[in-house]
Amino acid sequence: MHAAARSARVPIGELAVEIHEIRYFLAVSQALNFTRAAEQCNVTQPALTRAIQKLEGELGGLLFSRERGNIHLTELGRLMQPHLEEVLARTAAAKEQAQRFLRLESAHLRLGVMCTIGPLRFVGFLNRFRTDHPGVELTMTEAVPARLAGALIADDIDIAVMAQPGPRDERLRAEPLYRERFVAACSIGHPFARRNAVALRDMDGQHYLQRINCEYRDALREQCEACGANILRSYRSEREDWIQTMVAAGMGVCFLPEFSATHPGVVTRPVTEPEVVREVALVTVAGRRWSPAVATFVQSLRRYRWPEQDGAADRLPVLSPAAD
Repeated sequence: MHAAARSARVPIGELAVEIHEIRYFLAVSQALNFTRAAEQCNVTQPALTRAIQKLEGELGGLLFSRERGNIHLTELGRLMQPHLEEVLARTAAAKEQAQRFLRLESAHLRLGVMCTIGPLRFVGFLNRFRTDHPGVELTMTEAVPARLAGALIADDIDIAVMAQPGPRDERLRAEPLYRERFVAACSIGHPFARRNAVALRDMDGQHYLQRINCEYRDALREQCEACGANILRSYRSEREDWIQTMVAAGMGVCFLPEFSATHPGVVTRPVTEPEVVREVALVTVAGRRWSPAVATFVQSLRRYRWPEQDGAADRLPVLSPAAD
């Protein structure tokens, strides 16, 4: 037996019994022969006998009776046999569960995603990850950056994908994934739809549909004010689908990250003068050890090539944190 196996102990009531003692006892109880049991367990007969005697000492009585060369279980042995069989079976099941977890055959991952991340942008990666690692069960939590940061620190989620215009908590570590322009969103019949781009000053006098959860909301407002654009706020909502539906219905315009438009009736045009870009990052807690599932997910994100990754947005300057 390996030393690690000999040192493994399991609780039985107030006792702590070593696993190999249980294995040896069950082998003898089935073979009713110490020599054959020792061969089955790949140990010497004296070592097996000492382990049985140690187990008897811990349990407080004889487990086997030896009469004229015949061996049979004592009443205590018969009483303990089903309990020790259950302990060994549960230990084996726990070991198998751990191995399945380490092999990513039965692992759970908690992912936090900023609520303004476009699903069409991210679903390609998720589909690839599921294909490569079908045993990982992934739970997604949607929230604003501040809540995701708090959930990471509290260990309520393992990883977050988010953008943040200002400085992050020093306990967090961010790795850039991709950059994304902001666009002006309007209906098919809106005058903006006939342009190639929309300057921020052109937002002056527009009925604006405010996305409450937009992390760049204040920065965009300040940029509009700096350009002399006075926007008319008409509706506010936390739900991206409601805002986009109202945009498509011609009720107003809004700013969107370019990969967030999902409604078929929404037309988007790049924002210019100035251009505004956000950086979407993978965020984890600095120094926290990763489970195999988390490590695999992070490596997959690092290797993934995002569609349109070499487009114009990757060459644009990111909005300075000082802007908000």
